Amino acid sequence: MTYKFYMPPISLMGENCLQDLPNELSSRGFTKCLIVTDKVLVNIGLVDKLTKLLTSHQINYVIYDETKPNPTVTNVNHGLTMLKENHCDFVISFGGGSPHDCAKGIALLATNGGNIGDYEGVNKSQKPQLPLITINTTAGTASEMTIFSIITDEERHIKMALVDKHMTPIVAVNDPVLMVAMPKSLTAATGMDALTHSIEAYVSTIATPITDACAIKAIELISCYLKRAVDDGGDMVARENMAYAEYLAGMAFNNASLGYVHAMAHQLGGFYDLPHGVCNAILLPHVQTFNAKEAGPRLKCIAKFMGVDVSEMSDEEGAKACIRRIKELSASVGIPVGLSTLGVKKEDFTTLATNALKDACAATNPVVGTLEDIIKIFENAY
Repeated sequence: MTYKFYMPPISLMGENCLQDLPNELSSRGFTKCLIVTDKVLVNIGLVDKLTKLLTSHQINYVIYDETKPNPTVTNVNHGLTMLKENHCDFVISFGGGSPHDCAKGIALLATNGGNIGDYEGVNKSQKPQLPLITINTTAGTASEMTIFSIITDEERHIKMALVDKHMTPIVAVNDPVLMVAMPKSLTAATGMDALTHSIEAYVSTIATPITDACAIKAIELISCYLKRAVDDGGDMVARENMAYAEYLAGMAFNNASLGYVHAMAHQLGGFYDLPHGVCNAILLPHVQTFNAKEAGPRLKCIAKFMGVDVSEMSDEEGAKACIRRIKELSASVGIPVGLSTLGVKKEDFTTLATNALKDACAATNPVVGTLEDIIKIFENAY
């Protein structure tokens, strides 16, 4: 089997690295960009850090700030219209996973045409997207560096998973200074999202030594620094290490893919418009309990990476210790315990489970589940 490894050709990391972005743009001949973001980031003045930088280097821009927390087909279409009307030749996404995913959809349609639903699945496009620069403000989704984009189809009430090599950004920026403004709840949710990426990539059926190395380090960093970042948003050591952690987690799942946690969380987000990171955090221990019959040795290793002494444990005991540690970390940063707290309805479980099994992320889960299995996981997480 041939394995492929995708990541942006250039990534800027570290405190105040945003200031180096104009140097990366100067030689590329771009004339005008569409900035894809959301109203919250505009209203709190965070987008000003970017626009002032662009203006000072004579780079023209227009702003699309209608992106929803779960970006929609309508968002993509409206952003594409603005891009075309203003003759933009590149795109900058500014924010967390929502603006990045929306921007990928816009940039892909700009060069490939059609509707965004045409590209649901794996590598459906024919041409590279319009050049995309991603500036990250959260430590969680890693969408700033992946080939993944999740777009909500409002008519079908589902999240579409687009996995496409042509959606790789050309420059990714992870400046922890931009992450200081994240509230505690978002810091917690995005951090648990990053942990989910790491764990699902580590137990994936197509994990490799390269993705393992990325996942292991990400798990270690998140275990050490997530609670610190939640407790003190101004802790720059914690913020910077979480920025590295989420990027490493992205490197892992960008190439090893994910599993049932994401396949199921996508349905909750599309059906109820729920926060992705929170859904992942609630589902994660329950999916790994299901996976333990095949992935026990790997889950035992994860427990070790999370600081548990597993030297005297069997694989079964180590897997249980891993699941306990996940629950403890989740509780320590204020994640709700069950799906019932989010307004999820039991009568929707069959529909949610049916769609989850069709999700692209389901293909690499270490245990192949039936419809009844997925329904049972939803019930256990309720």
